[in-house]
Amino acid sequence: MFNWHRFIEDRNRFFWILHTSGWAGFALIHYIGSIMHDLRSAYIFVILLNAYAGWLLTLPLRYLYRKIWNHSPWKLMSVTLLASYSMSIVWTMVKNLNYWEVYKHGYRPEEWIYYFKYTTGSFYIILCWSGLYFGIKYYQMLQREKEKALKATTMAHEAQLKMLRYQLNPHFLFNTLNAISTLVLVKDNDTANKMVTRLSEFLRYSLHKDPIKKVPLKQEIQALKLYLEIEKVRFEDRLTFTVEVDKEAERALVPSMILQPLIENSIKYAIAVTEQGGEIKVKASTFGKDVLIEVSDNGPGTKIENGKLAKEGGVGLENIVERLHALYESNFSFNLSHNLPQGLVINIRIPLEQ
Repeated sequence: MFNWHRFIEDRNRFFWILHTSGWAGFALIHYIGSIMHDLRSAYIFVILLNAYAGWLLTLPLRYLYRKIWNHSPWKLMSVTLLASYSMSIVWTMVKNLNYWEVYKHGYRPEEWIYYFKYTTGSFYIILCWSGLYFGIKYYQMLQREKEKALKATTMAHEAQLKMLRYQLNPHFLFNTLNAISTLVLVKDNDTANKMVTRLSEFLRYSLHKDPIKKVPLKQEIQALKLYLEIEKVRFEDRLTFTVEVDKEAERALVPSMILQPLIENSIKYAIAVTEQGGEIKVKASTFGKDVLIEVSDNGPGTKIENGKLAKEGGVGLENIVERLHALYESNFSFNLSHNLPQGLVINIRIPLEQ
């Protein structure tokens, strides 16, 4: 398949093709005109010589325009008009000589003014060539600037996603290490070893996954289970969790580590604050062209104002909203509501990608 982008990027080759094609078009139009006016076949040679002369004479303009490209607009315009008119005078003389020599068999006019006859028409053609040259060059410049701006925006976008992705709450790591330290002190080495293994697997997953790319929900659930198993060592029977994910939803692509902050929020404000603990449920299903994810708990709940927690819950929830906005713009929803009889429900809707 022909690569138009690469073709246009090669500016030198692009110029020569457009330059030659333009003068070939000039010759073709004049040839059609000669047929309509029933001129002799010898006029074809006049047309070809005129087109070749125009092809040669406009080449110096390219290098002149390159040299004055960065000058002020008024100077650029003045030089363009003067150069186009000067070149049109030379081209008019050449065209007249070609016509007299080839078509009129060596005819020469008595008045020198006839050598410059039809200069205005030649000037319009040369000026059109100059206008096309500047127009195409400005278009290429704008395209390059657009690509640079797009590249800079993309890099900033990726940097923002990476920053948001790595804003994991350090309290989880501190609490886990403290729990491991406590298990070692009480000589519960087996449990400590299991906790270290799960922690290393969870951290390996969180660090090795590209924060820009999306991953299947099934992988996220597996990482989530590692995280919950680590927390279950801390909270023991106070923490229970259930996961219900449809088969089709398992294959859906979601942002990496999108569920961990939700669960962390539930543990912090639902499990840790109550003596009897509580239950966390994770549900995921597909509906039409969307993926629906729900995280709920049966904790004491909290006040919700304007769709946000009245009590600030750290960077976790805001982090998720910002990441979803960066990835899906306005094509997502993130809602908080009260669970019945008590607790908090978080619902996320994102486009279905598999």
